[in-house]
Amino acid sequence: MISDVLIIGAGGAGLSAAIAAQEEGLSVRVLTKEYPTRSQTCMAQGGINAALGNHGEDSIEAHIANTLKSAHGEADENAVVFMCEEAPNAIVWLDSIGVPFSRTPDGKIAQRTLGGASAARACFAQDYTGLKILHTLYDKALALGVEMLADKFLLELLKNTDDAVCGAKVLDIRTGEVQTYFAKSVVLATGGYSRIYGHYSTNSKISTGDGIAAAKHAGARLLGMEFVQFHPTGLKNSSILISESARGEGGYVLNSKGERFTNELAPRDELSRAIDAEIKKGEDVFIDIRHLGEEFIDENLPQERKLAKLYENVDPVHELIPIKPVAHYTMGGIEVDNVSQTSVDGLFACGECANHRVHGANRLGGNSLLEIVVFGREAGKSAAKRAKSLDDFNANTQESTHILERLEDFSNEIDFYQVQKELAELFYTKVGIVRKPSELQEVHNKLQEINTQLPRMGVSDTNKIYNTNLLEFLEFCNMLELAQSIVEASLARKKSCGAHFVAEE
Repeated sequence: MISDVLIIGAGGAGLSAAIAAQEEGLSVRVLTKEYPTRSQTCMAQGGINAALGNHGEDSIEAHIANTLKSAHGEADENAVVFMCEEAPNAIVWLDSIGVPFSRTPDGKIAQRTLGGASAARACFAQDYTGLKILHTLYDKALALGVEMLADKFLLELLKNTDDAVCGAKVLDIRTGEVQTYFAKSVVLATGGYSRIYGHYSTNSKISTGDGIAAAKHAGARLLGMEFVQFHPTGLKNSSILISESARGEGGYVLNSKGERFTNELAPRDELSRAIDAEIKKGEDVFIDIRHLGEEFIDENLPQERKLAKLYENVDPVHELIPIKPVAHYTMGGIEVDNVSQTSVDGLFACGECANHRVHGANRLGGNSLLEIVVFGREAGKSAAKRAKSLDDFNANTQESTHILERLEDFSNEIDFYQVQKELAELFYTKVGIVRKPSELQEVHNKLQEINTQLPRMGVSDTNKIYNTNLLEFLEFCNMLELAQSIVEASLARKKSCGAHFVAEE
């Protein structure tokens, strides 16, 4: 099964890459663990940044400045300039393929202010922006004839005797069979790794860092793994995201005394720390949008109302929404250059699994959707260019080393689900919003202990068809590997920087 371009992941970044590569006249195949329309992209509710100036003065220069400030010196200015300059073109393109953006009374694309922005810059579609972009991209990709194959779990990237990536080995979740797909260029768009934090994350269960782990095994460099963004407004009991749009539209952050104790539109790292400190004082913290009125809420924040009613049993038209900060977005990932090429020949990456150095130590709200469109399209074009340049295709692969090949040597003495739960608790409390070197070292030691015990963990379900026990064990192994990278990077960075906040002992 050889294609010109193989894309692994079908969220906004993967679909943008697929469309760009398909428009180059090449054969494009997309493999995805989850169905495309259930990608994590649909959780990006608040908006997509572009300096259009539809709600007052704004400029590309201001967008660049806001992004660099939020990044705390860890962004690449050239990459940021490119993304921000491309932002208006990205909106024009999305509009042209049918994204149903909300509109102003005079028909312009509506924009709202998100945290860290100096202007109303986030183009939105109510509070379903990511979902509507995702569905539109999916429709466009299908219309172009992009081949989509769901229920494919990435096991490892295949490298040939020239030490270049030439395809991927996957587990077909439906049948339990291992399958091989070859390609002249491979694009990873597999998302982030926030699920390491378990139920202390806004992310779905699929965000287990599979592509990053596979890239690491293939020799790709990782960058900025210590930078994990905590969203300040996850629902208190479920960690379901209450979008930044709730604050962008004028919502207040209150403590139990009814006090507004912080700037609601501060960058996410600052606001998360402020809320975390208030909770540690014994206060409950809430979002208050009651003053916006039922008509406004139902028109502009319908999803937030539904989520609050469904998961917290409160109606934000009349009641406060209880919240807490939870892991939301991972700025770290696979290091890529200005054409989305990784350090491994033939392998490209985009979206949350990649580090294009545009978010640095703290992502600006509204820039994630922008990144997946701008750099997703660039990754697709770059992968297509490489595929076109190859005269001969070397499919002589190196020997496999994946854990699945030796799974029969694993026992089932220790319940890995329990270990995974304990790891999530450790990460939220000690590798979370506030970090202490001694606690990071404690987690590092615990990870070494878990690794020595790994052969005593395994899979009890021997069925092949839809074996979720096997799938979840493989995901656990990927998260365990990335957990080590996060802690090691956190220990190495001695001083506070954005989302990596080091507290005194």
